[in-house]
Amino acid sequence: MMNKKIFVACDTTSTLKVKEIIRKTQTSKLKIGYKFGLEFLNSKNGRNFIGKIKNQTIFIDTKLHDIPNTCASAVKALKDLNINYLTMHISSGLEALKVTKKVSGKIKLIGVTILTSLDNKSLKEIGFNKDVKNLVLQQAKLAQKAKLDALVCSAQEVKIVKKVFKKEIITPGIRFNTNSNDQKRTLTPKQAYKNGSNWLVIGRPITKGNIKKNIQNLIDHLEK
Repeated sequence: MMNKKIFVACDTTSTLKVKEIIRKTQTSKLKIGYKFGLEFLNSKNGRNFIGKIKNQTIFIDTKLHDIPNTCASAVKALKDLNINYLTMHISSGLEALKVTKKVSGKIKLIGVTILTSLDNKSLKEIGFNKDVKNLVLQQAKLAQKAKLDALVCSAQEVKIVKKVFKKEIITPGIRFNTNSNDQKRTLTPKQAYKNGSNWLVIGRPITKGNIKKNIQNLIDHLEK
């Protein structure tokens, strides 16, 4: 079971809530890391709190999307934090990906493909002609060319992505059941691992309600 890796999404502005999440998700049966998005990073005490976390795998979900120099400068500005992973939209373009990767140092740069809140209809509305799978595949090829360390895609695209991207694949949009909330391309943890995901990102199914019970439910689900 320890080969099963989970990033718990700490989607909150409360440092007390984050402390509770870290405390209650400790288990010897899974490798647990913690994901912080802009909500926490931009909160009053968020950045300072992240800088003080020790002996944990930390993933900062910045989803950088800008011109090359701005993306690279943003990564440099985060180097004082003890973080392991950081995200950037692949749609920023090959030059931006390469420049940012060059300055990332020990931080693993993750390329973000198409958000799991989007489907084919959504892509058409914002002007894309390709469907989700073909666009994700094209972006995965770009991530490989830019020598990124990892890639984010939904569990539904992992199988095709693995054909062209040879490093870690991180999968959000994970749900224990059919209640997908605002996510449109979801799968269960077991299905995601079966498809080849290396890390799963799970937020509300773990952090909402009884955290310890939710972690145990996840372990039970994976052991079935």
